[in-house]
Amino acid sequence: MSPAMIKEFRLPDLGEGLTESEILSWRVSVGDTVELNQVIAEVETAKAVVELPSPFAGTVAALHEQPGSVVEVGKPIVSFEVDDAGAAPSGEGAAPGGAAGADEPKREATLVGYGAAVEKGGRPARKARTFATPAAAPQEAHPAEAAAAQAAPAAVVPAPETTGERPRSTPPVRKLARDLGVDLTRVPGTGERGLITREDVQRFAAGSTEGAAPAAVRPAGEREIRTPIKGVRKYTAAAMVQSAFTAPHVTEFLTVDVTAAMELLERLKSNRAFAGYKLTPLTLAAKAVLIALKRNPTLNSRWDDAAQEIVQFNYVNLGIAAATPRGLTVPNIKDADTMSLLELSAALSELTDTARAGKTTPEDLSGGTISITNIGVFGIDAGTPILNPGEAAIIALGAVRKAPWVHNDELAVRQVMSLSLSFDHRLVDGEQGSRFLADVGAILSDPGMVLTMV
Repeated sequence: MSPAMIKEFRLPDLGEGLTESEILSWRVSVGDTVELNQVIAEVETAKAVVELPSPFAGTVAALHEQPGSVVEVGKPIVSFEVDDAGAAPSGEGAAPGGAAGADEPKREATLVGYGAAVEKGGRPARKARTFATPAAAPQEAHPAEAAAAQAAPAAVVPAPETTGERPRSTPPVRKLARDLGVDLTRVPGTGERGLITREDVQRFAAGSTEGAAPAAVRPAGEREIRTPIKGVRKYTAAAMVQSAFTAPHVTEFLTVDVTAAMELLERLKSNRAFAGYKLTPLTLAAKAVLIALKRNPTLNSRWDDAAQEIVQFNYVNLGIAAATPRGLTVPNIKDADTMSLLELSAALSELTDTARAGKTTPEDLSGGTISITNIGVFGIDAGTPILNPGEAAIIALGAVRKAPWVHNDELAVRQVMSLSLSFDHRLVDGEQGSRFLADVGAILSDPGMVLTMV
């Protein structure tokens, strides 16, 4: 038998030089036997929630951090008792950047959750695209409430039988449980296949497993709630401040009659070729943006301050701003300019469902070249969107509304939408930005105009 040894696993850099991550939960306990690349923890970086695989096969000797701890990259988080055969070979399972300890060889391969491998030239390697007919979109998770409910002493509730598996719940529900001091292993799940819901946690915290969840009661003297700034929200705030004070923003507005586009949308929905696909105004607007970019490529570029160069992209990684339980994220669709309308529709559905589930990877959040934010879903008409760092432009889509409009020299009720385009004036002149916005508006007001543009 090979002699046993203790190996430390240090928190790796999970992508783009991030300096810290929060331990959300452990999937193992001290004494558990784990296999190489078995998921041992769930952590939240500044961009996404990722599952952390084990770089060793062996026995968990110690957990150095508790759930909720924010850990700097390079600090030990878990120790394993392994024999010589359990140590990860070079390029397999070892943490990036020497994260498994100084005596471990640097990994070359990419593990689950560690981001994309990089091709020559610094561009992220592309994943093969496969699009199945999407199912109905799942119900959107609600953000976790930070206020803890104060109630009467909890009644004794028998714990459910344990199976050795982690309780099934969503990230917002786990955060709510931490805020309320609830042990999820003791909460019976009433959701599909035993999923623990927000209501299950609230009922358990109030000492009841029956009836509606009680309303939160504010403790005497508590008139404000303080939430630590970390994770996705911390990263988003820093990125927006950097963008707002680095790139000179210019915002232009255009209101267009999109009645023809909405009629096209209805026809497509009844077309058997689009059966099962989720078609929305965002789908058509995204396609319009991609077509307009071919005529106005300066909006698909970035300012390289270090090299003092303007970098124009010959591909489009289309970012879509998504409001998630963990804050605003902007995942992007790689090579969106090569997609058909069907492929784009499927990619948009996959992107939004993944973002709402909190499963967006660092790879999907990096490398964007231009973005869309759909504020219309909140009933908003227009705004001044802030550029995603490293991009030259972002366009906001307003709500589609019925309004009086002059059509064929007569006043009529039409469907209209406002478009708001912000761009980096270092990269994009007013004429270029105006022509791009006018092209997007022309396509949405008369989809047949595409024939004159391509």
